[in-house]
Amino acid sequence: MSSDLRYSEEHEWVLVDGDIATVGISDFAQQQLGDVVFIELPDIGRTVALGGEIAVVESVKAASEIYAPLSGEIVEVNDVLADEPAKVNESPEVDGWLFKMRLNDAAELGKLMNAAAYKTFTDEQG
Repeated sequence: MSSDLRYSEEHEWVLVDGDIATVGISDFAQQQLGDVVFIELPDIGRTVALGGEIAVVESVKAASEIYAPLSGEIVEVNDVLADEPAKVNESPEVDGWLFKMRLNDAAELGKLMNAAAYKTFTDEQG
């Protein structure tokens, strides 16, 4: 877990640089999912509300919806994942990022957990 990342209760992580947020799923989430076999990424230019369904990650166990941890517009997706979805398992919080979005409201970042709070949250989930 990086101290620069912020986490949602749905196990997405966010790394903000200016008004752009890079989003992925946490290491905890990928461990729960198991081997990722397919990822449905959002369309560039799509606007999403906080908490809106934005992507789907399919593993050998199940398909899981990914929810937008912040509101904004999708500006980039990680095209590498189309051919290499396992990057989400191998490097979920670095190379396995899902998409980048331009933030609508930076104040929403206050609703996300820092690494220490997220570790406590996941420890309680087992």
